[in-house]
Amino acid sequence: MEYLLQIILLLAVAIAVVVVFQRLHIPTSLGYLLVGMILGPHTIGPVVSMPGLESLAEFGVVFLLFTIGLNFSLPRLHALRDQVLGLGTGQVAFTTCVVGLVMWLAGLPVAAAFVFGAAFAQSSTTIIASLLSEQGEENTQHGRLGLAMSVFQDVTAVPFLVVIPVLGLSVTAGALAGSLGLALAKAVFAFALVFFAGRWLLRPLFYLVTKRRSLEMFTLAVLLVALLAAWVTNSLGLSLAFGGFLAGMMLGDTEFRHQVESSMSPFRDVLLGLFFIGIGMRFNPLAIPPIWHWVVLGALLIVTSKTLIVAGLVGKAGVDARMRWRTGLMLSVGGEFGLALIAIALDSSVIDMQLGQIAISSVLLSMIAGALLIRFNGTIAGWLVKAPEPTTTDTAELPESAEHHVVIGGYGRVGHTIAVLLHASGVPFVAFDTDPKRVSQGSADHHAVWFGDIADPGLLSAIHVERAALVVIAVDNPDTALAAMSYIKRTCPQVPVIVRARDLETSTRLLAAGAVHAYPETIESSLRLGATALKILNVASDEIEVMVQDVRDRDYQPVLDNESGKS
Repeated sequence: MEYLLQIILLLAVAIAVVVVFQRLHIPTSLGYLLVGMILGPHTIGPVVSMPGLESLAEFGVVFLLFTIGLNFSLPRLHALRDQVLGLGTGQVAFTTCVVGLVMWLAGLPVAAAFVFGAAFAQSSTTIIASLLSEQGEENTQHGRLGLAMSVFQDVTAVPFLVVIPVLGLSVTAGALAGSLGLALAKAVFAFALVFFAGRWLLRPLFYLVTKRRSLEMFTLAVLLVALLAAWVTNSLGLSLAFGGFLAGMMLGDTEFRHQVESSMSPFRDVLLGLFFIGIGMRFNPLAIPPIWHWVVLGALLIVTSKTLIVAGLVGKAGVDARMRWRTGLMLSVGGEFGLALIAIALDSSVIDMQLGQIAISSVLLSMIAGALLIRFNGTIAGWLVKAPEPTTTDTAELPESAEHHVVIGGYGRVGHTIAVLLHASGVPFVAFDTDPKRVSQGSADHHAVWFGDIADPGLLSAIHVERAALVVIAVDNPDTALAAMSYIKRTCPQVPVIVRARDLETSTRLLAAGAVHAYPETIESSLRLGATALKILNVASDEIEVMVQDVRDRDYQPVLDNESGKS
């Protein structure tokens, strides 16, 4: 109980700061860093110091890498190997080499120079995505290319999790080479172990768990897999986060991927927030005056090197001059993952505290400067390239099936029928169901059916339901349908929703909640039966359709009147 007051203080300050940052549309990761500075030992005011806090916060990086692994399974990495993966890998490799060389020439040891290069090569996907969304540039050529490269940076940074801890263990070049070779061999062994275990055990395990229809048990299973993989890699002398990444890759290749991401996101966000609070506590404002010039030079090195390198790489890929500069300016911002690598280097004694202060401060300053460059990327690119403003086709939204897909909630009788019709019409769709047998049936039907609860806000957020052209809720449970309907209308009212309704009462409730259409099955089947009877009696088809549609247009009022007359 002695630490209860500190926990309350930590939560209160975190909530206050994050709320303000969200209102100002500033990435919350910077807010958590500020919380750490406020409650750290280097500033005036209360100090939060609890044993085990940093160890717990480290799992924020584990779950972050787990989520990245979910989005980049082996088949997806293989499919994209010649596209953005090449650009993202090239940018990280070139930036690491260039910055590392500059820092080595400035007098830093090779290991410390490598850490600076690796950390400075990272860009903040959070800042890039939020600013692009605010500016309406998320679907432009430079927007999508820059965001995709930023995400791939996270993947290509995974080897640094293996290499950096080793750099703090060896002194001689021979010992360093031997340690790196051993670490890479362990990484290959860990990958093979998790890969084969995932292939043989994960799908049967989650199939067994999902049969219980318990999200609580599902979440526990996800936590077990992620932490078990982290323990395996840690036992081999590798980082915990590397194990989380491997586990995510394996689960990313299953039909449970979206629900797994939804279940993990609360743990990831909270623990990652704690991680950034821990980094903020290491930041000493009093140490800045003697090193401020190195901090400014470091931030300039981050922004300049990445802008030039990205522009050059993208230009080689055939992108026009204006777009390549806009992409380079977007990726110039420093990244949270760079801060994570700096923290790992400090813990591994690869760099001392003074170098750590310079690195952390440089990344933070580059985040602020980079955000301004992203905000005015079009104007700056116009100054750099004296060319006419691009035409509408130059900046038009790139085609992407995810922007025009249909989301189906439930793959039972109704959902399956809708999926068959959409498939026959060539309309892309994705369906979700909580019954593993139906999910397996969907795979057998060659339909995109995933395990997931359509009423889970985390799942809807993970699949970016706001991008859908249409949502069809075909579940038989009215409470589930209303919960999904409520979330969609609250967060993305522009997305049309049609819902399956069991009866007229349910239909009325769903329509009141915002559904475009909610057809009551019992009445609709009666209408179709009556229409068939009239057709057999040679009543004109047009006349039948007019009568049926009239009942629908009047919200089934004739049926309601009939029902009330009987009662």
